[in-house]
Amino acid sequence: MSALEMRNRQLARAAVDAAQRILVHRYRLACPAEGFELLKQTSQRFNIKLHTLADAVVRIAGPDAGAGRWFPRRARFVAPALPDLALHGAEAESQAVVLRAALRRVLHITETDMGNVQLAEAGMLRLEKHTGLNRYFTDFFAFVEDSTTACAQAAQQRQQITVKDVESADIFDDDSRHAILQAGSRAAHSLPLTSRGQVIGMISSHHEHPLAGLSQTQLTALENTGASVGRWLNWHRHTVVLDALEHLHSTARNHR
Repeated sequence: MSALEMRNRQLARAAVDAAQRILVHRYRLACPAEGFELLKQTSQRFNIKLHTLADAVVRIAGPDAGAGRWFPRRARFVAPALPDLALHGAEAESQAVVLRAALRRVLHITETDMGNVQLAEAGMLRLEKHTGLNRYFTDFFAFVEDSTTACAQAAQQRQQITVKDVESADIFDDDSRHAILQAGSRAAHSLPLTSRGQVIGMISSHHEHPLAGLSQTQLTALENTGASVGRWLNWHRHTVVLDALEHLHSTARNHR
């Protein structure tokens, strides 16, 4: 196993391992395996990635001791509209479907067929969806922790960033530049997915040739998409993910 593969495996397991420890302590479980089973069953029931649920367990303050409900006074809201993505009914409440449609929309606006979606979790950007990019690229950028990439700087600055020529741009370190170039990308554009001033994710498009830049019409369309998808992701975190945590809490209490 390469050093990169070991790093990715460790980062992929970090939130799940931490969540297991929290659940063992909170619900007096017999072993970490019981915590993992709670996470797995809940993630499947609510169609949420295991790591997303684990991140929520770690990130969100736990229920009061002995409380029957984790979020007793929580207000509920309907999913915000996604007019640009043409989603309807149940598909408009699935994170996987929404992210896939959002990536498709961004690639349509930027006129390319290469791109990826990342979500912000545990202080990092974690790769969630991609198309047209090879295995080396997706392994290298599975987790982005530092600022030597356009997506990380776009997240820090909370604004769109266009890299007109990857080969000459000083935004990348040598390893990041190589990973992008070897995938056939010579230019890139990163779009933050934001809600209430917080970056929840990132969509990046990649282009076979250097760019002169995107038009104002393209940038405005992208900004609108980033805002609407960001609002939806914020809703998902505060509705579907919290529903899953409430179910996990109830299940764990009933099995003690």
